[in-house]
Amino acid sequence: MISEKQKMLSGLPFNALDPELVKERKRAKALCFEYNQLHPDQKGMRQQKLSKLLGQGFKPTIEPNFQCDYGYNIQLGENVYINHNGTILDAAPVTIGNNVMIGPNVVISTTTHPLLASERKKGTTEAAAITIAQDVWIGMGATILPGVTIDEGAVIAAGSVVTKNVAKQTLVAGVPAKMLKKIT
Repeated sequence: MISEKQKMLSGLPFNALDPELVKERKRAKALCFEYNQLHPDQKGMRQQKLSKLLGQGFKPTIEPNFQCDYGYNIQLGENVYINHNGTILDAAPVTIGNNVMIGPNVVISTTTHPLLASERKKGTTEAAAITIAQDVWIGMGATILPGVTIDEGAVIAAGSVVTKNVAKQTLVAGVPAKMLKKIT
């Protein structure tokens, strides 16, 4: 029998109320809390907490308060900067390339829920991977929705809600985000 975690990692609908997943989210929330409480001068401790949470060697700059669901589904490239109040809901993989700048209050969410209330009450959740290529800039307050790919060098204007893939070297803005121009 396939576990709810295996379903989640395979991109199948899963039960977010499953005890294993609840335990893993609780672990991530505790690590985020500890990270967010550290003094800015405690750079070594901050990196240790991030390594424990994200499980990788790169040293991104992530300003507090940072929140995520699991941590292990987040892959960050080199020279990634996430400003204050970044939230990554990572039930599916979130891949962020090199030299990406993410403004304050940005939400990157791989998760969605069924329209039927009876299914939501059961904890049914779905997730789709998000990919953000290198050299992308995401402006403050933007929201990136499940399944989106943002291609290399794109710029997401502040406050935008990205519901569809974003082409290479383009500026998008609005709710929902639409291409404004090519960046040359």
